[in-house]
Formats: sequence, structure tokens, C-alpha cells
Amino acid sequence: MSRSRVYQWCTWFGEGRTSLGDEPKSGRPKTSTNEENTTRVDELIRCDRRMKIREIALKLEIPKSTVHEIVHDTLWDIGRCLQDGFQKC
Repeated sequence: MSRSRVYQWCTWFGEGRTSLGDEPKSGRPKTSTNEENTTRVDELIRCDRRMKIREIALKLEIPKSTVHEIVHDTLWDIGRCLQDGFQKC
């Protein structure tokens, strides 16, 4: 642990801070990974499972990183894919 970090903490606590945890962040909250977008991505994948993440992002007008997160963290459930199968549109 560096000496400068300890001095920084002393300053923070001297100014009234009571915890080393992160302060609430300002700015826009994360909203693009929501139920509506998850459903829209899921529907597109079920219609054309070869569609690329970039194509989905362009079609739905949401960031590629959001589509990637939805596909890989939310929808990628092998059990569900095998159980439900893919429906043709």
C-alpha cells in the first residue's frame, strides 16, 4: 500500500467520509439490458439463429456490447435452447 493512498484516505475521512466504498456515480444509469431488449433479441435469434451480433445491434438500434451481454449472459442457456428448440418465423 502506497503512502500517497494512505494520505488520500486521511484526507477523505477528514472531510467527513465514513467509508472506503465507492460513492454513488452520476450520469446515465444502465438501461439498455432490460426485459424489452432481451425479448427483442431473443425473437430475432429465434427467427434467424445465424444472425450476427452486429446485425442484431443495427436492426434493434442498441449497442453491440448490450446485444453481446444479452446473448451470452442472459439467453445462453443450453438447457433452454435444447428444450424449446428454435421456432421458425
